[in-house]
Amino acid sequence: MSLLPYALARPFLFGLDPEAAHDLTLKALATAQGTPLQWAYCQHRVDDPVQLAGLTFPNRVGLAAGLDKNARCIDGLGAMGFGFVEVGTVTPLGQSGNAKPRMFRLPEKQALINRLGFNNEGLEAFIANVKRSRLYQQRQARSADHPMLLGLNIGKNAATPIERATDDYLTCLDGVYPYADYVTVNISSPNTKNLRALQSDEALDGLLGAIAQRREALAQQHGKRTPIFVKIAPDLEESQVTVIAATLQRHAMDGVVATNTTLSRDAVQGLAHAQETGGLSGAPVLAMSNRVIAQLRRALGAGFPIIGVGGILSAQDAVSKIKAGADVVQIYTGLIYQGPALVKEAAALIKKSC
Repeated sequence: MSLLPYALARPFLFGLDPEAAHDLTLKALATAQGTPLQWAYCQHRVDDPVQLAGLTFPNRVGLAAGLDKNARCIDGLGAMGFGFVEVGTVTPLGQSGNAKPRMFRLPEKQALINRLGFNNEGLEAFIANVKRSRLYQQRQARSADHPMLLGLNIGKNAATPIERATDDYLTCLDGVYPYADYVTVNISSPNTKNLRALQSDEALDGLLGAIAQRREALAQQHGKRTPIFVKIAPDLEESQVTVIAATLQRHAMDGVVATNTTLSRDAVQGLAHAQETGGLSGAPVLAMSNRVIAQLRRALGAGFPIIGVGGILSAQDAVSKIKAGADVVQIYTGLIYQGPALVKEAAALIKKSC
């Protein structure tokens, strides 16, 4: 059980520049994980196993990609009670991302805007961090029952022309495949130029066709079939969602993550930082994300795995995603505003309500 109420830490963190607070938190998690200091934030994991994409998720609340881009804090984040943690986005080569400042809080709406731009240390460092984690070592030793699952999120370098994006995704897929419980193909960040163009019909068909072909080769090479999910944006018309759903099924993708951040500012007009470029996350995204989840479920039918993410600031928000059609959910901005207690509260209410 956590010894440090997040309410005591939040005023200090919110007094810092958002990215400075982010970096400080990750440094603290990396330092504390696996030590007695971890008791400052650890909590019991709600047991609510669910079968999805051939995997057993210990419960239905996970961490969304973007918080731990370099996979440094897998064990520390896992101690918060998540059923699964997704780290990344990783790109083949390290890159610094966009110019600072590039993270902004909108506390009146429990929201964030970021334009980080896939800042990360690159694939080699990322894999080394995964292999150093206690989770990975336990997995190798087969010493944990229903262990937390690990998703590895992949993207393209900003300097790679969009017409060669597939090369970057395949490079990353080759690298992360042996170490992931599932891989997420991120084609929906608004902070890498032209990336969302990969969601268009022809581009998506080409990318997923190449990924599906490579997956078959990797499955034979490594003797295991790692599920592949695709992460999409909330800023899509229903006709676009329908095309994406058909393309996911045509190439036998294992699931979809819905959704990433939004470019819309309708819900935050007039607030400080509202017009900063980048992706908006937090409470304003909940309805948009749930709309896309419901559209996906109608298009995909029952049984196709959907990870619902976007705007979960309460346990009730998490339940709304399941009711919209998601099988499991992820949080990110909610963790920043509400702290680790949200993980356990959401998992417990989903277990009770769904």
